[in-house]
Amino acid sequence: IYTATGILYTFQSFVMASFAERLSLELRTQISRKLERLPLSFFDSHKPGEVLSRATNDLDKMSEVLQTGLLKLFTAVGMVVGSLIMMFRFHIGLTLVFLLFTLLSMFSTKLFAAKTLRYATLRQQAVSRVTGQVEESYSGRTVIRSFNREEKSAQEMRDVVRELADTSRKADFMMNVVNPFIRLVNRLGQAAIAVFAGKLLLDGVMTVGTFQAFFQYVYQASEPLTEAAYMINSLQSSIASVERIFELLDEKEILPDPEKPVVTAGMATVAHEMQEAAGKGAEGRVEFQNVRFGYSPDKILMRDISFTAEPGQKIAIVGSTGAGKTTLINLLMRFYEVNSGRITLDGIPTAQMSYEGLRNNFGMVLQDTWLFEGTIAENIAYGRPDASREEIVAAAKAARADFFIRTLPKGYDTVLGGDADNISAGQRQLLTIARVMLCDPAVLILDEATSSVDTRTEMEIGKAMGELMKGRTSFVIAHRLSTIVDADLILVM
Repeated sequence: IYTATGILYTFQSFVMASFAERLSLELRTQISRKLERLPLSFFDSHKPGEVLSRATNDLDKMSEVLQTGLLKLFTAVGMVVGSLIMMFRFHIGLTLVFLLFTLLSMFSTKLFAAKTLRYATLRQQAVSRVTGQVEESYSGRTVIRSFNREEKSAQEMRDVVRELADTSRKADFMMNVVNPFIRLVNRLGQAAIAVFAGKLLLDGVMTVGTFQAFFQYVYQASEPLTEAAYMINSLQSSIASVERIFELLDEKEILPDPEKPVVTAGMATVAHEMQEAAGKGAEGRVEFQNVRFGYSPDKILMRDISFTAEPGQKIAIVGSTGAGKTTLINLLMRFYEVNSGRITLDGIPTAQMSYEGLRNNFGMVLQDTWLFEGTIAENIAYGRPDASREEIVAAAKAARADFFIRTLPKGYDTVLGGDADNISAGQRQLLTIARVMLCDPAVLILDEATSSVDTRTEMEIGKAMGELMKGRTSFVIAHRLSTIVDADLILVM
């Protein structure tokens, strides 16, 4: 029997661990897919650390409780039900007394569980704030030190950590206090049953053997009840984490692709699926038709914006900081949806195109460079992973990046760190320009693309950009007069 028990216990532990990890895998996969479908507005309003906390801390907490708590809860329920059946067989009256105290235990558990859920939710929110603060302090370490704000930053960290400690203390107290309290209620119940059963014994209604057997089942049911109360309480912590995960999964998504997306360059709208997905070959005629947009419906920022960019033209977008220059580009790329009006590419409304088909026609160089951890060659080929080394080198030469790359110890195989701190800001900018040049897009978007490079390099890039812009529609966000003097159209925001 002991051998069988051991085998079954091992099996159920494996099943529960497997179940918890499969559930975590499924939820992490759903979160990953969800993040791809969330609009840019979501990321504008949430710190990276907060999103990171939901995908890591909350899921880990859920998995931890499920692996231990759920198994004990099932075992406890089975043990209590079996014991109650045997108790009813011995004496119905005594069993009803036991059930009365059991109901009292369940009611107490419910009260504790409600409090635990509240404090567990506050704890997970505090964990999220700590993660966000850590991410912010790390990514902004240079600025923090340059302004001598180390102590202030450390104080902010201490504040959020202290808040986490306080909420954790309350949550842990509520989780652990239920055990002794429920055990006390059960012991009081056992005392009441002992008095009642003792009278039955003295009156000759119950034998000593029945008395002993009944109490054996009372003990056998009482401890699992205590365990169940504790596990129900600890499961509230898991529920708090799961609620935060489902809040993320319930966030409003971007609009889905049309069932039959339209493609550019005169391709038939019922072309082959791969052609539809590619969507390449645009001539580059962009038109805004009475576009109206606001980040919230009650605060409209753009009203009846209309203009046309003909193929091959250079469109300069100028204006004061915060006027909406980058917002205009975000609408063109469908990072945000317009409130009314429409934007067309080669006469086709962008809303009728797939996101992939639309964005395959654009190449963006932003003021804020983004490079991932990998080799320089891999970063340049980010938009075209199938590009040959010769094509990568040619793009780097066109972007005037080849010289500095060859001065690095491993050249194009030099591995960049997470923030690409092992190269300068200007060099990072050159790599992002090379990345776009390799993609050879129909429409170029340059958002202060040369802001991080020196004057001589800017002139060199300007020549390369001049060659790249030939025959392509270009949108250039700039503050320098030298960048926009040769524009075909200047839009002032």
